[in-house]
Amino acid sequence: MVEGYLNGFFVGASLIIAIGAQNAFVLGQSLKREHTLSVALICMSCDALLILAGIFGLAVLLEHSTLAMQLARWGGVAFLVAYALLALHRALFPRALSAAQPPARSHRAVILATLAVTLLNPHVYLDTVVLIGAVGAQQQSPGLFALGAVSASMLWFSSLALAGSRLSPWLARPGTWRLIDGVVAVMMLSVAWGLARP
Repeated sequence: MVEGYLNGFFVGASLIIAIGAQNAFVLGQSLKREHTLSVALICMSCDALLILAGIFGLAVLLEHSTLAMQLARWGGVAFLVAYALLALHRALFPRALSAAQPPARSHRAVILATLAVTLLNPHVYLDTVVLIGAVGAQQQSPGLFALGAVSASMLWFSSLALAGSRLSPWLARPGTWRLIDGVVAVMMLSVAWGLARP
């Protein structure tokens, strides 16, 4: 049971923590102290809904098709290995997470911008519905896997929103991302091995 939760947590964290537009946006809002809790709640809620849709929607499909199960299994292994190699590449050539600070906006404008950054980003669907969904649907306890992935999202966005100003000097250092990407690569390879073994 614990293994399913931890697999979900590590896969979710590995995908969510990667440098991207959504993380930079949330960090920027936190640095400006501009509607940060609303921003974090929207990101967490969208992630949770998409993760659950991916895992349980794909679980139903895979339950009724051996071919789909094998395709998802080996596709998941291939993705995890490829993602681990990309993380290793980023660890060797690190970047920093920076956040631009545009002028202050209304609460409504910030909510709409958050929804746009989250839902109009194709990587969000690839990460949550397709990738987390494909791996989670094959777990012995998909519910625990989903809970782990959602927990990772909640922890990450809460940290960015509540401690963004304190985290920004740390996140601005390429060495920090070298360490994060190294850990991500190890976690991804570990989960890939778990999927691939008989």
